[in-house]
Amino acid sequence: MDGRYLIHSLYFDDYKDTSVYTTDSGLSKRFKWRIRYYGDDLNYIVLEKKEKIESRCHKKSCKITVDEFNQIISGDLTDLIFETEKKLIKELAVDMLTKDYRPKVIIDYERIAYVEEITNVRITFDMKISASYQLENFLSGDYQSFYILPSGLNVLEVKFDDILPSHIRNIVESYSFKQGSFSKYYYGRKILDCYMR
Repeated sequence: MDGRYLIHSLYFDDYKDTSVYTTDSGLSKRFKWRIRYYGDDLNYIVLEKKEKIESRCHKKSCKITVDEFNQIISGDLTDLIFETEKKLIKELAVDMLTKDYRPKVIIDYERIAYVEEITNVRITFDMKISASYQLENFLSGDYQSFYILPSGLNVLEVKFDDILPSHIRNIVESYSFKQGSFSKYYYGRKILDCYMR
């Protein structure tokens, strides 16, 4: 399965910007909250909690409605906690109420994805990565954004469940790629802060 699509993500952080600082310090255990949708399809909005432990990533997600999105963004959380049966929404709501998690930045990019279905290896190229602080327009897409990487520089990720097949590992190693860490959220915040000074 191959595909090219746009990804729009709204990232959350607490009043201490913990997600920024845990990424900057390279802590081996950290997580991020985000809401995302693809292209202009608002029938498929997803709440995600992306956790990283050492070099392994784990993601919990659930589909949410536009109404649930609006309740989360408005901070109308007490009713939402009791109304919803979605555990992940409850978890985010608790973090927002107890740790003051709030939307912080929009990250947009274009992705080309290749999936090897037998072993579930996913290879993605993320391009035209941009960031915006015009959070209120997230669902409309009507916001000004700034690119966070130099022109022509993209992000390549190779994702796999347990074992990376040797034929793919050989291809990656033949190009002398070096494994590195890149957080779109972190660099988006940093670049925007530079623009806003």
